[in-house]
Amino acid sequence: MSEDFAITMFGALFAVMNPFINLPVFLSLTHDLDQSEQRKTALQIITYTAIGCAIIAVGGSQILNFFDVSIDAFRVAGGMVLISIGFNMLNGRNSTAHHRTEREKEVGAKVVADSIAFYPMTFPMLIGPGTITTLILAAQRVEQPEGWIVYAGCIGVVLALMAIVFFFASSIGRYLSVTARTIMTRLMGMILIAIAVGMVAEGVKVLLPGLA
Repeated sequence: MSEDFAITMFGALFAVMNPFINLPVFLSLTHDLDQSEQRKTALQIITYTAIGCAIIAVGGSQILNFFDVSIDAFRVAGGMVLISIGFNMLNGRNSTAHHRTEREKEVGAKVVADSIAFYPMTFPMLIGPGTITTLILAAQRVEQPEGWIVYAGCIGVVLALMAIVFFFASSIGRYLSVTARTIMTRLMGMILIAIAVGMVAEGVKVLLPGLA
């Protein structure tokens, strides 16, 4: 059971938090930072993501129940956010979710880096409806203490892969031309829109079954 659970959870978690798919977004958000600031931002993203995963694992269901928010309602809302981000990326437009506002430029690079690390990279890019749903549903399948070890291990492996990719993002970026980055960004926009449409569709099916 543990082996099947580990494979299923890791596969689902890696699919929704894939660091390779999110790399173009990270590079576009940190293109004006030097390598040390970029790596600091990467570590902040991993830290925020780890904390977020721990909070969801321990009390995700209780938090949503407290606010009377269903998983499907959250999936629809998160999908709409990703659709907006995806369309901006696809059309080559700057979004306040991805780029600094004029006010943020005046405040300074440190504050901007901190804000990028949490929003939009940690939320909703890495910890979005898909991740939250995966973590909550997987937690409900854990019945014995060993299961929590497997559960934490799956999260740890995904975070480790993400840390490696983001920490060395500047080195990887040197081998990517402007054209390649543009293509990857457009492709990422399409992927985001496709994922988001799926999220919204699945949520709407449950919230409005008559439309299914």
